[in-house]
Amino acid sequence: MRRRDAFDYMALPVVLLVFLLFAGMLLVFFTNAVPAFHRYGIDVYIKNVWKAAEVPEEEVYGIAAAIWGSVYTSVIAILISLPVSIAFSVFVVDYAPKRIKNALIVMSDVMAGLPTIIYGIWGAFVLVPFLRDYIMTPLYNHLSFIPLFNYPPVGGYSYFSAGVLLAIMVTPFVSAVLREAYSMIPFTYREAVYALGATRYEATKILLGYIKPAMVSGVILAFGRAIGETVAVSLVIGNTFNMTFKLFAPGYTISSLIANQFGNAFIYGYMTPVLFAAGLALFLIGFAVNLLGIRTLRRWEENVQL
Repeated sequence: MRRRDAFDYMALPVVLLVFLLFAGMLLVFFTNAVPAFHRYGIDVYIKNVWKAAEVPEEEVYGIAAAIWGSVYTSVIAILISLPVSIAFSVFVVDYAPKRIKNALIVMSDVMAGLPTIIYGIWGAFVLVPFLRDYIMTPLYNHLSFIPLFNYPPVGGYSYFSAGVLLAIMVTPFVSAVLREAYSMIPFTYREAVYALGATRYEATKILLGYIKPAMVSGVILAFGRAIGETVAVSLVIGNTFNMTFKLFAPGYTISSLIANQFGNAFIYGYMTPVLFAAGLALFLIGFAVNLLGIRTLRRWEENVQL
């Protein structure tokens, strides 16, 4: 028996175990969410209502606002984090002196390992007031004719605050992926680009085209990290069942909804199944984003081969 065959046989049980864990988690969420589907049907996902009552017949739930908030804040985080991560990675690899480079890498790694509650407390006491006073209020005062900015930022707890905090939290993860991919570009490619007379900016622009798969991977990682964040987002988003695209409005996310309501859900007849349905929705959103990322990577590989 060859060594490779022996390794395959030893790895097979581990792969099966991972698959069984994955399937078991999905089965648990689905079976526990069945009562909610029987009672509310698809309305549990498309309606925006949260009416808890001691009498089960009077309970009405719909988590559309939480689904919207999860996706919206994650998109905001990616739109902010991706350009910052690309700029950070290029600067660290190509421009930063060695001493500064090592310090920046260590700082980024430390930020990635910080507990999320630290980000949440810092966001609630420092980031939210700063954004409210120096960004939201000026934008509201001068650009309120734009629908995105026409919600008064009274407290500052909003989709925008949550998105910015999530961007800060996911940037170390995305930049680590992009930094490693950018630093692994063969040196001959760099020599070839400069030999053609490209400027430093033009060379960087061309070389970034070689790490498009890493960018897609970074986006998937950032989205999964952002959409699943719980405590930090719960402290800065406002926890209100709003469903709007206005950046300065408070909102809710699926993760913060589950965290806030799960402790007392057993008191009510249908709240626990609805929260399991919410978790199932979160799983399906993440699964869809990963499938989209895999499809994008395959298209890129096909184009490169052609």
